[in-house]
Amino acid sequence: MSSCSGKKKSSWPELVGAPATVAFRIIERQNKDVNATIVDDSSFVSGDFRCDRVRIFVNRQNFVTRTPRVG
Repeated sequence: MSSCSGKKKSSWPELVGAPATVAFRIIERQNKDVNATIVDDSSFVSGDFRCDRVRIFVNRQNFVTRTPRVG
């Protein structure tokens, strides 16, 4: 779990390898407090931590490459 309040799901290792759109829908359905964002795996992102954000890193084929997690 993250340092965010509550006991909602905060990590989705089972989505690595899944299509981005499927991962997006699952994450937003399982934790209504977050906004999922699809990000190209080679993109630079800020290092700030946010309890309302989940980044979904994808490859060129639009498949999830890293465990999506709150942050």
